[in-house]
Amino acid sequence: MEQAEQSVENRQVKRRRVFYIPGYDPIHPRRYRELYRTESKAQAEISGYDIGIAPKQGENYGWRVESRMDGQSVDAEVEVLVWSDIVRDSMASSIPATYLQLLRTAWTYITTGALRRLMWLRKGPVIAALYPVGMLILQFLLALLAGYVAARVLGWALDLIGGGMMALLGNPGDLDFTIFTAGRRVALLILAIWVIGYVLRWFKSKDSKFFAYYLMHDYAYSAQWKGANPPELEDRMADFRGAIGEALESDLDEVLVVGHSSGAHLAVSILADLIREGGVPKAGPTLGFLSLGQVVPMLSFLPKADRLRADLHFLSTRDELAWVDVTAPGDGCAFALCDPVAVSGVAPEGHKWPLVISAAFTQTLSPERWKELRWKFFRLHFQYLCAFDRVGDYDYFRITAGPMTLADRFRDRAPSKSRIDVAASKFTSMSHDPAEAPVAS
Repeated sequence: MEQAEQSVENRQVKRRRVFYIPGYDPIHPRRYRELYRTESKAQAEISGYDIGIAPKQGENYGWRVESRMDGQSVDAEVEVLVWSDIVRDSMASSIPATYLQLLRTAWTYITTGALRRLMWLRKGPVIAALYPVGMLILQFLLALLAGYVAARVLGWALDLIGGGMMALLGNPGDLDFTIFTAGRRVALLILAIWVIGYVLRWFKSKDSKFFAYYLMHDYAYSAQWKGANPPELEDRMADFRGAIGEALESDLDEVLVVGHSSGAHLAVSILADLIREGGVPKAGPTLGFLSLGQVVPMLSFLPKADRLRADLHFLSTRDELAWVDVTAPGDGCAFALCDPVAVSGVAPEGHKWPLVISAAFTQTLSPERWKELRWKFFRLHFQYLCAFDRVGDYDYFRITAGPMTLADRFRDRAPSKSRIDVAASKFTSMSHDPAEAPVAS
């Protein structure tokens, strides 16, 4: 205990800069400010510390945090590194284009063997990946059924009307009958197509409840490039790297990068490039990297993810940062407790990062709270950013606004005994040059 207290005294954080990299999310970043505001207040009431947020000055989106924990005052600035505009552009697809994405994405993951190997790790995120495929197929089948039923009803009505008209006309000629039959078929086809389109458009309009299109676009975004980053994303990552590098040159105690979901693998490459180019001064702030709910294998298991695999390999040995990876088996959308370096087959001998730990939802949430959230899969994927009513050693708000650096907080923490660190990827080639990123096929 004395050693831990000495560590806090020697490394007490008074000023921190936090860079939050969201996952594949088209929503305005203000949602993260509101989430931080409400959940930090809830956690402060539970844990007995003071925390509050205020507007942040400057062009970039973020907020200031003032806290008092363990008798220490801390001033933190949180900035959201925004790529939601890129996400929205990638989601601007018609219904037919989305179904074409479905076929291409399924083909990529199945023919490369990635899907089978991902199943070896965790079935939850693979089921989550298969969900939009199954849901979109179900929606299409329901639309076909609706079109068929509508056509049958119209066909019955036309036959009834046509029979009555023929009875009135007496004995119509063959030409009249042919014209009636052809017109009937055209009317049924038009109605069926219209109903199918209407039902599919209705499902798409309700995707905030079904998440089928959203998830399909998410997986298709990676599969389209077979694991490489598209040029517009590489350009944005370079901007992010510049912002983090600038913070590391300033008078701060810690610079903390938080990568959530898909944002975790962006952070890996950003930080790897930053360290390669000498952007982490020895006398500068402590650099921490917190990856939350990561889905790295969904990308690193693809054949052209050479850049990501090289960055994982490189970052896992570096002394310039501390990297803590937090997941939870209760999060069905993440590769829980999977060491992203090791399972990708690129772990060098004696690699030190990441420290893989569990947020242990079943222990850090009360039975009542766990029962309430257990089947809210997408909400649980954001639980890492929220309050825990039986909080353990993982507390997002102590990490981002508390007086200890990430390195000190988890210095003596052993990795989870349940972590998965067996190489599972078929593809292990590496190249850290983003200029070698292939074009989409």
